[in-house]
Amino acid sequence: MNKVSIIILSAGFGTRMKSKIPKVLHKICGKEMLFCIIDEVSNLSDDLHIVLYNEFNMIKEKINSAYPNNKINIHIQNHDEFPGTAGALMSGVGDNKKMPIDTKYDRVLVLSGDMPLVQSSTLKNFIRDDCDISMGILELSDATGYGRVLMDEDKVLGIVEEKDADSKVKSISLANSGVYCFKKELLNTYIPKLESNNKQNEYYLTDIISLANKDDCSIIGINVKEHEFIGVNSKVDLAKAEDFMLDLLRNKAMQSGVIFRIPKSIYIEFGVEFIGECEIESNCVLKSGSKIIESKILSNSVIEDSIIENSSIGPFARIRPKSYIKDSHIGNFVEIKASTLNNVKAGHLSYLGDSSIDSGTNIGAGVITCNYDGIKKYKTIIGKNVFVGSDTQLIAPVEIESNVLIAAGSSVNKGAKDGDLVISRTKQINKPGFYYHFFKEKK
Repeated sequence: MNKVSIIILSAGFGTRMKSKIPKVLHKICGKEMLFCIIDEVSNLSDDLHIVLYNEFNMIKEKINSAYPNNKINIHIQNHDEFPGTAGALMSGVGDNKKMPIDTKYDRVLVLSGDMPLVQSSTLKNFIRDDCDISMGILELSDATGYGRVLMDEDKVLGIVEEKDADSKVKSISLANSGVYCFKKELLNTYIPKLESNNKQNEYYLTDIISLANKDDCSIIGINVKEHEFIGVNSKVDLAKAEDFMLDLLRNKAMQSGVIFRIPKSIYIEFGVEFIGECEIESNCVLKSGSKIIESKILSNSVIEDSIIENSSIGPFARIRPKSYIKDSHIGNFVEIKASTLNNVKAGHLSYLGDSSIDSGTNIGAGVITCNYDGIKKYKTIIGKNVFVGSDTQLIAPVEIESNVLIAAGSSVNKGAKDGDLVISRTKQINKPGFYYHFFKEKK
């Protein structure tokens, strides 16, 4: 671990998201943006602080639930007295309300909770002993929305927030990335000196740069990549960030040996695991918790929190959570939920929910397990070498032993023993000449 404390600023209202969900809890690739950052910076430090304000209790509960064994220091900003990015660092205790949050180490890395693409390998470059402050700088063709960085050759002079910038400053292409690493003693020195004399009446963290520059502190600007330091402020930004993250996840999978057919069309979430040679065709959705082992997922299929082993799935199949499919063929328009299938064929047009189906069994077209009575879910158990004819309803709870033949069109609500033929149909009646009688036509 590096000797650095980390503070993630996540107190904002996120009004531009136009959502009831707090901005930092919006997800990319199945993971909350804030959690993307926590997972990255946890590689750098064991002293992590998160500053909240808007929806404090909701976000705190989510953090504690997702990281039950990690000691994460959660703070609430004194927003009424000290709004703004620097206000988020003010501890708000007793007569020393302008003193910064107490951190463990002498270096403090500060970043925002809406930067889900930032990588720990890049953040390491900010943690250095040859300067008082390091900060990330973006060179943009259009820096609209960003604070502008004022430079004199290689020296950082200050940062002007866009809302306080005149037209000359707005023409500057160097933008503030919003990531800084300070000497702790500088925060102790300058935070009490900050004032909110600006159009927003807020305490700006960026004002520390100007104060430090006047005292001839060494401030190093680190050029960083725009896509990695993208700040998500709207759902347009959210979509862009997710697109970048999808590229990272897909490339990682392909580098490990997975074949993606038309990679850009495939949606993949954090936590999807591939083992052995796997092939994923176009327009598939692979959600968190899924494990694909030596299998092929055909086009337009969805896998949710399930294990697929040595099997083919799809096209147009949906495997819902808590399913384990091994050595099986699942065809088009088959939906499986909370079921275990071992060496099973279900070629098309079936729903198998809350079921356990053993080897050699064939599920015909149109077969459904009727697992829900409106109040409770029930289990269907099918043994080995069972042939389930087309358009059969298996009304749970029901157990079909091995070596059973179920006739097409049957409604099965009783168990079957080994070797049984199960047939449940109403008697067919043919009435000669009824067509002509009904339509009053002559033969």
